[in-house]
Amino acid sequence: MRTYRDAKLMAKALREAVAPQTALSHAQALEIIARQFGYDDWNILAAKIGEAEARPAAGTDQTGVTLNMGIPILRIFDLEKAKEFYLGFLGFSMDWDHRYGPEFPIYMQVSRSGLQLHLSEHHGDASPGSTVFVWMQGVDAYRAELIGKRYPFSKPGIQENGAGGRTLEVPDPFGNRIRFCEKRV
Repeated sequence: MRTYRDAKLMAKALREAVAPQTALSHAQALEIIARQFGYDDWNILAAKIGEAEARPAAGTDQTGVTLNMGIPILRIFDLEKAKEFYLGFLGFSMDWDHRYGPEFPIYMQVSRSGLQLHLSEHHGDASPGSTVFVWMQGVDAYRAELIGKRYPFSKPGIQENGAGGRTLEVPDPFGNRIRFCEKRV
């Protein structure tokens, strides 16, 4: 779920969504996002974001170090296959993408229900054949959703005795695996 810290990404998504119907500047989009969070304008929201970032996080240790959840980077080789798999089959949303130029490799972020993954065509960013372990709830419902999509390249099953719990392992077209695991009750 997005929070006010994602305001700039939200403004970008808003601009892209309304672009076919109306021209909206980035500043106008930021003002709209600020009002959606209940603030009078972007300056007030930006100040609140700054205050929150200045406060030590709840998990800060005695040395002042705070570590947040990491974001796995997975190597991809074909943008269209990656979109078909991650956006179409797994149901993730595209948050953003970046290229240094029109013919350069892509680097992008996809997300679903709080899980963020970075996908990269850049040589050296990640090793093909990586595995990502994801704690989740609702593994049966997710499997049913995936099977219902009739994606011809994957029909994942649930391993009842996986490490940590019931595990739904889904391989992507590039040799990476995502293990969605629901803790045993």
